[in-house]
Amino acid sequence: MTKGTLAASSFVGEKPVTGKLTSAFEVCDSGSRSTALLSHMWLILITLLCLFAFSNGRGLKSGHKNHPYEYNHTLATILVEYASAVYLSDLTELFTWTCTRCDGLTKGFDMIELVVDVEHCLQAFVGVAEDPHAIIIAFRGTNEHSLQNWIEDLYWKQHDINYPGMGDAMVHRGFYTAYHNTTIRPAILDAIERAKKFYGDIQIIVTGHSMGGAMASFCGLDLTVNKNEKNVQVMTFGQPRVGNAVFASLYSELVPCTVRVTNDHDIVPHLPPYYYYLPQKTYHHFPREVWLYNIGLGSLVYSVEKICDGSGEDPTCSRSVTGNSIADHLVYYGVDMGSDDPSSCRIVMNPSTQDASIKDSRGNIVLSRDLATPLIKLSGENDNQKNPINVD
Repeated sequence: MTKGTLAASSFVGEKPVTGKLTSAFEVCDSGSRSTALLSHMWLILITLLCLFAFSNGRGLKSGHKNHPYEYNHTLATILVEYASAVYLSDLTELFTWTCTRCDGLTKGFDMIELVVDVEHCLQAFVGVAEDPHAIIIAFRGTNEHSLQNWIEDLYWKQHDINYPGMGDAMVHRGFYTAYHNTTIRPAILDAIERAKKFYGDIQIIVTGHSMGGAMASFCGLDLTVNKNEKNVQVMTFGQPRVGNAVFASLYSELVPCTVRVTNDHDIVPHLPPYYYYLPQKTYHHFPREVWLYNIGLGSLVYSVEKICDGSGEDPTCSRSVTGNSIADHLVYYGVDMGSDDPSSCRIVMNPSTQDASIKDSRGNIVLSRDLATPLIKLSGENDNQKNPINVD
């Protein structure tokens, strides 16, 4: 089976044309026009062959003139690896960036702080990347062993609270609390402050998958509104809706450099449900969505990256299909998104890491380093025993 990648966009103000993709390569468009007298099936086949032949260029600017942010395929494939790595349970390997998911496009990452809220099975880290040269903040999503229950809760237990200082903006209580009212936020803010003092005023990129994406969006908004950060980007993968339409609109204005990547029939971006006929009550995504899906004819399969409109709820993107797949939720850009120990929230550390960690009275863990000194490897030949900590 032959596969390729296509970037496509749907522009605000244009009437969507079913089945038509706006390619980054004009040569493909002209090729399609030259076959206008052929049958519909030949049109599809020739277009796919043309796109396959010119499939190296993947980035495409957004068509929304008032939206300053561009979707960047290369950046997405880098950030998805951080969003995957933060799931890992071995804190020693994660903190020293020697884990099995730490060697791809993220080589050279300089870890600053790793925080685990043991009480709530939450995990996040802050560090500085070489490429892009930026502070990277990554949040772990829901563990697979509780994913089904979590999805059911998003259907039926939609507890809302007012977002402070934003009038009628309502948000999901659980997502808001996970970021704002746990060990996570103070540890993240402390690490960012130390990173900026050492590295200067570099950009901040926040990422996460699933519930981690929801926390990443609250973090990006927090940094912009409460910490006056001017250079914050957010890119999430398979995140759920987090607030109502008022919140989505305000969020889009305050954190315009945001991309939500969704994958085919992934169930989570469809939750909590969107009710078209209850616009004031329903949850509403903020823009801008990039929808990944496949098109094909016979043995030809093309991976499309469709840049959606500025509404946050583009009916021609992920909302055009049924959100019924957990499998699509667990893989993005070919990268596994989930824990290496999906049966529980267990974490492990070797004795050296455990001795170097800071624990509060509730058992929550922070691993932090002094940026003025090189990172000392916390694993060695004579220190291979890992002490498990179960979080259920």
